[in-house]
Amino acid sequence: MRITTNRPASRPHLHRGRLALGAVTALVLGLTAACGDDSDPTASAEQKALGEGETLTITTFGEFGYDELIEEWNAENPDIQVEQTKVSLWDDWKNELNTLLQANEGLPDVVAIEGDFIPALVAAPDRWVDLSSPDVEGRWLDFKEDAATTPDGQLVGYATDAGPEAICYRADLFEKAGLPTDREEVAERMTTWEDYYALGEEFVANSDAQWYDASGSIAQAMLNQVEFPFEEADNTVNVENDELRAVYDTVTGNAEKLSTGVAQWSDDWTAGFTNDGFATVPCPGWMRSNIRDNTGDPAPKGVVWDIADVFPGGGGNWGGSYLAVPKSSPHQEEAKELAAWLTAPEQQIRIFEQYGNFPSQAQALEDSALLEASDPYFNDAPVGEIFSNRANAITVQPYHGPLYSDILGKFQEAITRVDQGGDPDKSWETFVNEVEALQ
Repeated sequence: MRITTNRPASRPHLHRGRLALGAVTALVLGLTAACGDDSDPTASAEQKALGEGETLTITTFGEFGYDELIEEWNAENPDIQVEQTKVSLWDDWKNELNTLLQANEGLPDVVAIEGDFIPALVAAPDRWVDLSSPDVEGRWLDFKEDAATTPDGQLVGYATDAGPEAICYRADLFEKAGLPTDREEVAERMTTWEDYYALGEEFVANSDAQWYDASGSIAQAMLNQVEFPFEEADNTVNVENDELRAVYDTVTGNAEKLSTGVAQWSDDWTAGFTNDGFATVPCPGWMRSNIRDNTGDPAPKGVVWDIADVFPGGGGNWGGSYLAVPKSSPHQEEAKELAAWLTAPEQQIRIFEQYGNFPSQAQALEDSALLEASDPYFNDAPVGEIFSNRANAITVQPYHGPLYSDILGKFQEAITRVDQGGDPDKSWETFVNEVEALQ
């Protein structure tokens, strides 16, 4: 990714000594003692069969698309009944997960983990069951499986989906602003980030809407093309790198004229879908459900969403989660069986067709049901072809060290401060100091 910046090369130095995990991450990794419990949190629970009235438990967040699948599983497996708990947001589930891990009790048998957080499990896997097996070897795309595999070969999570990114856009707002609406022409106009921002300036000059949904979403999209955004390969923290600062300067430098200035996932962000607030959204496959739900289905009269088979700068992957099994589960074999079934190619294809979550399975990407899929809501866009092309365009997978998730949150907060009128340099300095405190 090439991003020009006028920032001086010299900036305050951030110490990059030996990595020390932040307090929140320490809880998840099980590095703190359990409250009031002298038992070893890394010890495997005594295994036992499910008793009468007992269920195998799984907790997910957002929409994994498991409702119908679990109904089917329960109908076919009367001796292994499954109960799902759904939490709205990952951050809420992450906080609850921290609490349960600290207490060393109350965890479900299967735990959904957001992709950016899987490095925390890989760094200290002693509280998680090794899911590696010849039965699932080679099942997933390499970058998804590698991200959940420890140096000694333990697999801490089964990948549920991947997030190859395209650009979703409001064709009706493009037309009103005098821009092309044909998805191939749109793709030709935003092959680089420079082109994307230039097209945005042309759009806002002829529209009352903003160019993109949130500065935070654009920052995330650009970070997905940086190989070492926050941490180096040996897990030392380095936020004083040119590529990260270039992303920050580019996003904050364009915020006032091109961004809505609201935080992604906020109520104001949701409202932007119904009040013609913006024209484009960085769009992994799962984003389609958010767009459909927030805009309304069917779409209001005159609203036309479409998808361009392009991502500025090449390719990028945003999101994709995992299922993990904690050693505290007394039903580990049944939990592994359920997790393997839910993440099998057949199930991932069904979830893609109904919810849009793009498969992380190598075999699923060759399925005609995926390759020939289209989405009527998005102007009959050939979504199977588009997102398969976007998956093949991914050449960089950002390194996610144990502190990636925590630092990403601080980075997003720094951008939000600028959106709210803060000084970019002061906000960056605050970010640097907050990252220092995490170590």
